[in-house]
Amino acid sequence: MGLLKTIAILVIIYYFFKFFSRYIAPIFLKKVISNVEKKYKEQQQNQQQKPEGKVGETIIAKKPSNSKESNKDVGDYVDYEEINDDK
Repeated sequence: MGLLKTIAILVIIYYFFKFFSRYIAPIFLKKVISNVEKKYKEQQQNQQQKPEGKVGETIIAKKPSNSKESNKDVGDYVDYEEINDDK
């Protein structure tokens, strides 16, 4: 009885995925692709609308934060020297 139940569940899962991949997945993928296309077109339009500066001029939009502080409590620096033990 358990074997038949397991086989029935596997067959149901197989046909569900077959149905899903044939009918529902293409619709879902079309929506996802159209959303990506829409965002891409918006980014392209935003880049074209920005005024360009003079040739060779550097524009910095945002100053980077100085959050990279070294930790002074880590330890001492030890200079490494290789020693040859050739006798």
